[in-house]
Amino acid sequence: MKNRLGILNIVFIATFAGQLSAQSYPFHRVYDTKAKRFVDFETMVARLATQDLVFLGEQHNDPRTHQLQAAVLEGIARRRSGPIVLALEMFERDVQGPLDNYLTGTLSEEQFLATSRPWPNYPTDYRPMVEFARSKQWPVIAGNIPRRYASQVARRGLAAIDSLPAAERGWVAAQLDCPRDAYWERFRGVMGDMGGHGTPMTKEQLEATVWRTYEAQCVKDETMGES
Repeated sequence: MKNRLGILNIVFIATFAGQLSAQSYPFHRVYDTKAKRFVDFETMVARLATQDLVFLGEQHNDPRTHQLQAAVLEGIARRRSGPIVLALEMFERDVQGPLDNYLTGTLSEEQFLATSRPWPNYPTDYRPMVEFARSKQWPVIAGNIPRRYASQVARRGLAAIDSLPAAERGWVAAQLDCPRDAYWERFRGVMGDMGGHGTPMTKEQLEATVWRTYEAQCVKDETMGES
């Protein structure tokens, strides 16, 4: 994934109204794992503003995480000239058209939300970042694979992607890599209790189900990485 990223402008990724202000958000403690000490928020943002790519993970239903994301985005904007690209996990690639049309003003917000499948907490947790980017005329990237394709992979494996029509294949990363590596081992450890839900499965059936679920996650990761 790293080798496929050719990024000229800074990209702020949030896997998640009005003018933003860092002072509007709760105080956050920032721990520098390399230096093994706490630093202040402005020190962190100053460092992030020198980078080409900033990735922020999140708990999707944690409002404070989204407040932090918005504050980081605004803080980077104060330190960088030129466009910043905001990429979001919550929007899927097949809604890039409505998203672009909303950003350029050719689609109303009501029409945009009706056609883009936003998450329930979009108005409170993601809209501030999108509106900030819109006010700056920055691009916003719908980064994720359409969920219906990820569901197909979870049921049938990667063969589901191979059978997609050519017009839809572009909504999934061109290169898909799903190795049985340390990520797989951690994923299997987390998902290994799936046998306790629904129809009882043999060990082989459980392993196959967890593997297909892992493939679906890899497809999401690769598509977001490529986006």
